[in-house]
Amino acid sequence: MAQAYVDVQKVKSARKALLNPETITSLSEIFKVLGDPTRLKIVLAVAHAELCVQDLASLLSISESAISHQMRVLKTLRLVKQRRDGKMAYYSLDDEHIEDLIRVATRHISEL
Repeated sequence: MAQAYVDVQKVKSARKALLNPETITSLSEIFKVLGDPTRLKIVLAVAHAELCVQDLASLLSISESAISHQMRVLKTLRLVKQRRDGKMAYYSLDDEHIEDLIRVATRHISEL
């Protein structure tokens, strides 16, 4: 039976490239959240324009309470931010990094 060969130098180098456990967990959570089609649609929509819950509910044909629930999840991970105008809350992307992440993933898919 052939013995497995481990390239110790490559393993050491790869180990250094790994992120710390906290960062890995945070990244995993972001990808998990964006892995939900409804939340991804919300993120895509608010990347295009600042929208309120009613706008998003109409756009996605789902209830306002369902949108509100998804917005809490997205705000918790700082993927979206909220701006109040009187009683109305408007949502937009928290920063351009989320848009960059989606752009890169979209480009990857188009190259498959």
